[in-house]
Amino acid sequence: MIPRYSRKEMESIWSAQNRFQKWLDIEILVCEALARKGKIPRKALRTIQSKARFDVERIDEIERTVKHDVIAFLTSVAEFVGPDSRFIHMGLTSSDILDTSFAVLLKEATDILLADIDKLLAILKKKASRHKKTLMIGRTHGIHAEPVTFGLKMAMWHEEMARNRERLIRARSAVACGKISGAVGTFAFIDPSVEDYVCRKLGLKPEPVATQIVQRDRHAEYFSVLALIASSLEKFAVEIRHLQRTEVREAEEYFSPGQKGSSAMPHKRNPVLSENISGLARLMRGYALSAMENVPLWHERDISHSSVERVIGPDATILLDFMLSRFARLVDELVVYPERMLENLNLTRGVIFSQKVLLKLAEKGMTREQAYAVVQENAMRAWVEGIEFKDLLLSDKRVKSVLGPGEIDEVFRLENFLGNVDYIFKRTFAGKRVRK
Repeated sequence: MIPRYSRKEMESIWSAQNRFQKWLDIEILVCEALARKGKIPRKALRTIQSKARFDVERIDEIERTVKHDVIAFLTSVAEFVGPDSRFIHMGLTSSDILDTSFAVLLKEATDILLADIDKLLAILKKKASRHKKTLMIGRTHGIHAEPVTFGLKMAMWHEEMARNRERLIRARSAVACGKISGAVGTFAFIDPSVEDYVCRKLGLKPEPVATQIVQRDRHAEYFSVLALIASSLEKFAVEIRHLQRTEVREAEEYFSPGQKGSSAMPHKRNPVLSENISGLARLMRGYALSAMENVPLWHERDISHSSVERVIGPDATILLDFMLSRFARLVDELVVYPERMLENLNLTRGVIFSQKVLLKLAEKGMTREQAYAVVQENAMRAWVEGIEFKDLLLSDKRVKSVLGPGEIDEVFRLENFLGNVDYIFKRTFAGKRVRK
């Protein structure tokens, strides 16, 4: 059993303490790069490295007056450093610090999300293996189609989440981009080598062409991937909600001792966790739309994106962290009812074998059109009159003229639908995936 979700790790990334620490790290790295070029005295650099720190409460106090968070931060740092603080933030603009630190924070958050996905992948693989041959009815348009296995359903979810993992790695790379290029990105008052040094130390790429900011198509891509992952989770959750319906009841969320389903109806056992995931996915898609709205800014930059990102940065990553953890636990504890799956599979009196009958009749010499008409006529009678489809075929002269009873029996074997399950599993789980 996996542990219950704790949001402390993800929340700590977005704490004021960690955010300001990233700002300070970047400012010190800039000073190091400038000192290497002889722009800052080595003695001043050592003073900055040893004394630079900040006080969150003091920053808040200063910001109430200056109405500018970076200036408030720099003022607090200067109070610790003293006169050598004049070398801090030389040639920079606020967005050099804000955008570069945002990239670092998103990278840290993404590492947690990737670990979450890995845990879910392991659980899905285990569930798929356990139910590899657990037969159930496949449904198209919500109507019984042909048998599948519950393990195949889990394998499909695993494959989709593996794709989501790859997408997230690409999105992390796209957003892991910093800039230390000044007020409008021209390096007018700072050498490009400073940007190279800072980004290399932080594991970022420099933005090849910046304005005052890193361009927001990068962030739109990132938050779109988070929304896509959430949408996959919703897709899986909706399936569980359908399978838990009373009329179906092939699987259901674990209902713990003492849990209550309804204030009015003591018998209720509702798929509340899956419904919760469906609702949260709507929020995630909203964050993605907000990120897209941030792409078309005025000229070299306006500030309209900033307020949005202060919300969606922490909210989207914390929320997806929660969703992934919740769904992993949900799947791990999911109660599966194979006997009920077989009951439902037999509800339609054998019409789920219609395609196999069609193919067999065509194999024996009937045209496809003739075979389709014969099979459909008998299938419709089975639906309407409640007669076993197999019995109708055994008494149909057109069928009996080309198929013997033994051949018809062979057609109505559930094992016919399992022939390539091993192949699908091998293709899904045996392939080597790149893990970065």
